[in-house]
This record gives sequence, C-alpha cells and structure tokens, in this order.
Amino acid sequence: MLASLATLAYLATSAASHAVFQAMWVNDVDQGSWCVRMPQNNNPVNRFLIDDIACNANATRSSGLCAVMPSTAGDSVTVEMHQEIGDRSCANLAIPSDHLGPIQAYMAKVDNAATVEGSSADWFKITEAGLLSNNPEYWATQVLNDNCGHFTFTVPDIAQGQYLLRAEAIGLEIAGAGNDGAEFYISCFQLDVGGTGTHLDSPPTVKLPGAYTAEDPGLLIDIWTSPTAYAIPGPTPFGTTSPAVATTPWPTTATWDTNSQPATIPTTAPPGGISVSLPLATSVPSSTPTGPANGAPLYGQCGGQGFTGPTVCKEGICTRLNQFFSQCL
Repeated sequence: MLASLATLAYLATSAASHAVFQAMWVNDVDQGSWCVRMPQNNNPVNRFLIDDIACNANATRSSGLCAVMPSTAGDSVTVEMHQEIGDRSCANLAIPSDHLGPIQAYMAKVDNAATVEGSSADWFKITEAGLLSNNPEYWATQVLNDNCGHFTFTVPDIAQGQYLLRAEAIGLEIAGAGNDGAEFYISCFQLDVGGTGTHLDSPPTVKLPGAYTAEDPGLLIDIWTSPTAYAIPGPTPFGTTSPAVATTPWPTTATWDTNSQPATIPTTAPPGGISVSLPLATSVPSSTPTGPANGAPLYGQCGGQGFTGPTVCKEGICTRLNQFFSQCL
C-alpha cells in the first residue's frame, strides 16, 4: 500500500517536480554555468539504453571550459542542482523530497570537450553515494536538499587534457514499478584539466549507454520497502571508495555555507575559464509535426500504462515522460 500511495503521489506532481544540475564550483570558486552543457529543461532521462543517458537530451554545448587542477590531493569540485533553470535560492528544495536515490560523477578524457558526443566517450566513475544510512533511511539526493543543491567531490590524479564531467542523480521513487521507472537527472560539464597527471594507471572505462542494464538491481529496487542495503548502478569508482551504509543517523547539518549562496548566475568567465569556438549549428525546419486528425492534441496524453486513448499526436510528438504517462509535446 505504501508503494502504491507513493507512486500515486509522484504521478500527481511529476509534471512540475523535476531538477537539473546547472552550475559548478572549483575549490569553492563559483564557475556558474560557464562550462555546463545546459539541458533543454528540468525533465529526467527515463531510458538508459539511448544516447541521451550520456549528457541528457539535446543539451546545449558550452563555449567555455572550466579549469581544474588534479593532484594527489586534487581540486574539489561541487556540482549544483536546482528544480528550475536559473534558480539558486536555498529557500527551495534542490530536488523534490520523494526523488530519493544515488548521486554519481563520471569523467571522460576527450580531444575536444566542446564538440565531442557524450555517447562516443569512454567514461570512468570518480565518485558515488547511494543509501548513506538505513537508520533512519537517508539517501544521497537528500544531501542536495540539506546543502542548497550542492554535492562536492575530489578530482582524482589523472592525466592533463580536456574532459567531460558527467553529474548524475537517479530518482528511484517509482523504480520498483518497472524497468523504466528510474529517472536520470544528468548534466555534462566541459573541463580543462591541468597538472602533471602522475597517476600511471589507466582508469577502466564504460560506455553510456552500456553501463546500466535492465537487470540492474540498483534500478529496479522498491525504495518504499525500507531497504537496509543498496547496490549503486554502474562501475566501481576510480581512485576512491563508496561509503558504506551506516546504521546510525547520517549528519544532516549543511556542510555548504548556504548563507553565502549567490542569487544569480555569473555573467563573466570564472578564474582560469577558457573560451572555445563551437561549430556553426545546422539549421532545421521550425514547423511543428502534424499527425492524424483523430490524434491526441498538443500537450494531451498519448500513452502510458493502462492508457486506452490515441497513441499518436495530432500536433507535436508523443514523448514518453515515464512509465505511466506520455504527452504530445
């Protein structure tokens, strides 16, 4: 019953309650959105076997790179999430409170961070956090809400060059309802990594899509059954270890100085920020696709579990938002 109520509550608010990683900090210096490939909106990616799982759907590539210096100590990097693009207020939850799940960060060494397709890159994981405590239950995504949307980790000792950094939060609130229930909130950041890169090991890499499977227990879990353990999806992190599930309360006091949180995104380059040229975009027709006269109207429902209405759109494209709802957009 608890799971059913949670699913119904989620469906009632899913259209408005999403989130997006949209800013970065390096050693507590605000980089703003200088180097993020900004997603088109705050919707999650719902399927993990498509190219969108790498850097989100049609994210806008940035003309900037953020400078990061790794070493044996490593620069600290903080990614920042909020529910609405452009919002940095600590008065609002960073992600809806029922969107419980893990947070992960991946990196991929590339020739050109501004132009590479994320789905063609070779990714290695550099940090992860899942179920941090089971007494009481406390998930990594709750760290975001306790810290004004901020999640901090260290860049490992890696070779210098250009990289993509992929930040990911996974909402598991309806994961137990089916293979496509997990929701992936993803943004990629474009980095220029300096230093000597003395680490001689080559990190083992994975492809995205490819790192997650339909049998992955971390994507099928029913979190409303009060689990005591959790298997984080994807490969083992490089250069670090995943925190063990605590059996005592996890500290919820903010480690981020929320009083100094800026209200707006900087409009100038951050220290060390690099400007790069982007290729000219190819123009595409701006007409809205049309379909049969008896199709669902624009913004109308066109699919989902148990739906018996039209599954084609009179205007727009039938877009799957989750297992239970597809909409003409």
